[in-house]
Amino acid sequence: MKFKLDGSGPLGRAIIERDNASLSPSYTREYALVVDHAQGSELWDVDGKRYIDFMAGVAVLNVGHRHPAVVEAVSEQIDKFWHICLSDFFYPQAVELAEKLQAIAPMSDTKVYLANSGTEAVESAIKLAMYKTGRSKFIGFLGAFHGRTLGSLSFTASKAVQRAKYKSGVHVQHIPYPNPYRPLLAPLNGELQSDTVIRYLKDQIFGNVIDPTDIAGILIEPIQGEGGYIVPPPAFFTQLRDLCDQHGIMLIVDEIQSGVGRTGKWWAVEHEEVEPDIVCFAKGVGSGMPVGGIIARNEHMIWGPGSHGSTYGGNPVAAASAIATLNVIEQEGLLAKADEMGEYILSTLSEMQSHHPSLGDVRGRGLMIGMEFVKDRDTKERAVDLRNNVIQYAFEKGLLLIPCGRNGIRMTPALNIPRHLVDDGLQIFEEALTVYERELV
Repeated sequence: MKFKLDGSGPLGRAIIERDNASLSPSYTREYALVVDHAQGSELWDVDGKRYIDFMAGVAVLNVGHRHPAVVEAVSEQIDKFWHICLSDFFYPQAVELAEKLQAIAPMSDTKVYLANSGTEAVESAIKLAMYKTGRSKFIGFLGAFHGRTLGSLSFTASKAVQRAKYKSGVHVQHIPYPNPYRPLLAPLNGELQSDTVIRYLKDQIFGNVIDPTDIAGILIEPIQGEGGYIVPPPAFFTQLRDLCDQHGIMLIVDEIQSGVGRTGKWWAVEHEEVEPDIVCFAKGVGSGMPVGGIIARNEHMIWGPGSHGSTYGGNPVAAASAIATLNVIEQEGLLAKADEMGEYILSTLSEMQSHHPSLGDVRGRGLMIGMEFVKDRDTKERAVDLRNNVIQYAFEKGLLLIPCGRNGIRMTPALNIPRHLVDDGLQIFEEALTVYERELV
């Protein structure tokens, strides 16, 4: 999207000017939002304007802004100690967090490594897979986003600008993600897109490019995030799991955006009824505090002291925030609420499709919802300008949305967002769609 100052007030514009003069130009800004404070699913900018938050800090604030239980846990921990380094010493907060993650893991008999972010989680998974298998090559997917540090960037393939001028740090062979709406591979004999992708992997990649015995792991998002919120076809993960078992390849799922209740289950991979070898987590675990890491099968967590570590990973304040966040999700029944509210939003958006021809596809699980905008439903020509204008209009009217894919919008509100805010936000969204559909389609 092309950044505009439209919608910001005088205080906001002044801060944006200072930002331009002091911060790296590598940051991507969607619109001129300058935040002052937030609570629950509402946010106010420095000029006092209120917004309904349908993005939750890019699927981070799963229990909303400043949930009282999380605020209390963080405050209590700050009064005790802030740092001691988990790589060198011990403290109960890290142990309690690891035990909670083990309890909700999508596989049994696990151990946990704690880091600071999603990209660090992916780097950790890459290293563990190499360490365990003795192999150094991987399979990734077109449209994927796994982070921007050099190892994780080797897998990221959602925008060319993110990889431009950088050399890959890891050998990754990318293949198409099974996309029911925009399949990249031609099926044979009416096969499903999942079958087509698996056939391509076995016949073309394993047959012509990389021997499967050289592959350490397959890294995949259970729902592809930046690539467009794409839900894979049924049975794809079952076939992928079988293929990994056949060749001694580790199945690594990136749950950084899709995990911690966002899809109505603790982990999106649970919808596939498949157990991975490694789960990468971050974002929604810590309610905005810097925490991430991996959950791995105990049989794979064989690396010894010094093989991997972090000065700040598992920081006690971040750990306290994560423990409180997971408790809130459990105690307030937010998995069921995410599922219920997600169904409501999906059904409302599907109804909008009947009288908004530019709304080409609506998809998602729980409160991980995406949609694509098209100029024509038959040709599926991407309506990028329409998408961009809808987001900007919504911002100016008090609704926070962000894009995904080349022509999509995602809706990822907090799992506990109230119904009246959902209704108000959807009304603003449809108003924006109506205005720009008339003008641009």
